[in-house]
Amino acid sequence: MRVLYFTAQDSPHDQRFLSALAGTTLQVFSLRMYTCQPKTPEGIKELTWGGNQPDWSFWNGWQAGIKQLEDILLDLKPDLVHAGPIQGPALVAALAKFQPLVSMSWGFDLLRNADRSPWMRWATRCALARSAVLVADCQTVAEQAAGYGFPHERMILFPWGVDLDHFSPRNANNAGQALRQSLGWEEGFVLFCNRAWSVPYGVDELAQAFVLAYQRNPNLRLLLAGDGPQSEQIRAILAPVGDAVHFPGRITREDLPGFYGAGDLFISASHCDGSSVSLLEALACGRPTLVSDIPSNREWVRPGDVGHLFSTGDVNALADKILALAADSNLAAYGRRARKLAEERADWTLNFPKLLDAYQLARRAAC
Repeated sequence: MRVLYFTAQDSPHDQRFLSALAGTTLQVFSLRMYTCQPKTPEGIKELTWGGNQPDWSFWNGWQAGIKQLEDILLDLKPDLVHAGPIQGPALVAALAKFQPLVSMSWGFDLLRNADRSPWMRWATRCALARSAVLVADCQTVAEQAAGYGFPHERMILFPWGVDLDHFSPRNANNAGQALRQSLGWEEGFVLFCNRAWSVPYGVDELAQAFVLAYQRNPNLRLLLAGDGPQSEQIRAILAPVGDAVHFPGRITREDLPGFYGAGDLFISASHCDGSSVSLLEALACGRPTLVSDIPSNREWVRPGDVGHLFSTGDVNALADKILALAADSNLAAYGRRARKLAEERADWTLNFPKLLDAYQLARRAAC
């Protein structure tokens, strides 16, 4: 089977999908909507646009891009196209009228972008209406697609999952202990967050809540990885706590388990998520979790099981939860159950074949 994998740029998630696809018997070709220098895995053939890189910032550019994609498809003759996010590559493939189209939601496209404007609502309806199959990473995304009229029988639920060997309590604890020692935080209660520093992920609210909680418990520490457009604001909020916060910047996949392991608690204040890969990595590392009370998080976190939830956007409630968990004697039990949950539901090697099921379903629908 010849598959065109059509994506936006070249994220670590794209590399993981393509690496897994390279290990199958499929012939896989990759195309990026936007200009980038992809790290294409061996066994995948990278395609380029036939003419100039389309300018997707205006409609004439979309028309030119759709025509170029039509030419690529005519020459390649794939058996199916795998495309996403919904209002990007999936929409372009839908407008090129290719069938069968497997559209893969990236979570934010349906949960955050779909209702942003009349254009986004139209784009979402158009892409879904012309998709043979939708791949959704959680039930919350599936229900949102159903609200746009997409039938459940043509959906495949596929939590992307994580590498349970790499993200493991053993790797996390060994490296995490060394990291805590290097920071002089052996006796502190450490929170770890690695969400993007932009409005949808609520890191600014986490920063405010940490300052409030630290005023009541100066033993708290915050390991805040990453960066983003709110960097200046977030650093200013946290300035009063001084050395109680550490900013390691962006962390490589190789080093990530140690950062999860350095934390006594994984924390995410996101306003919108599918099955958050960061959350799944934390669970796999056996970390207790404190996450925002949004539908997709509730699919993974039940209060008192692997951690707790807090009211989204409520800084005071988050501060109270941080303090409560810092004094919770059940953290070790939360961590053990977290790892068990990851083994049951977030194993990449067990979940990846669901994508291949989606391909087969699309082929059958096209017959």
